[in-house]
Amino acid sequence: MKALLDTCVLYPTVMREVLLGVARAGMFTPMWSARILEEWSRAARKLGPEGEAQARSEVAMVRANWPDAEVQYGAGLEARLWLPDPADIHVLAAAVAGSADVIVTMNASDFPRNILAEEGLSRVAPDEFLFGFWQSHPELVASVADAVRLEAERLSDQPWDMRKLMKKARLPRLGKALSS
Repeated sequence: MKALLDTCVLYPTVMREVLLGVARAGMFTPMWSARILEEWSRAARKLGPEGEAQARSEVAMVRANWPDAEVQYGAGLEARLWLPDPADIHVLAAAVAGSADVIVTMNASDFPRNILAEEGLSRVAPDEFLFGFWQSHPELVASVADAVRLEAERLSDQPWDMRKLMKKARLPRLGKALSS
């Protein structure tokens, strides 16, 4: 399965690391565009002057680890597409150009199912997406999430409860599943 990852699921570190960990384990093929990665870098400015620099470093690492994930497309493709928010058309264009099966996004209202269906696409929230993988491969997803939790503990120098970490990362259903 090919999944286009929207900016809003790449920018939060824990969410991104769980998604990419599951992809690294072979559960899906991640995709994005240069514009999506640029939006991630610019969004990190909210964290202060060092936020954008850190994000650009992370983007470089993601590009190095996933050299075939970046989708390119022409302006003509964007011109023929429509979404309620014109600022999101580039996400749909990347998904179409990359022959994605699904767009993983937190912004359901920006990607109406009927419009996506016309392009042979669906959309899914990251919590639902990851929960589906947990249902079919619980040990694999638990292992990925545990590695992310350990890294969060190392970086913050404090212990993290799995359920609380996943809830903070906007993955509450996955957190509940991992804690049961």
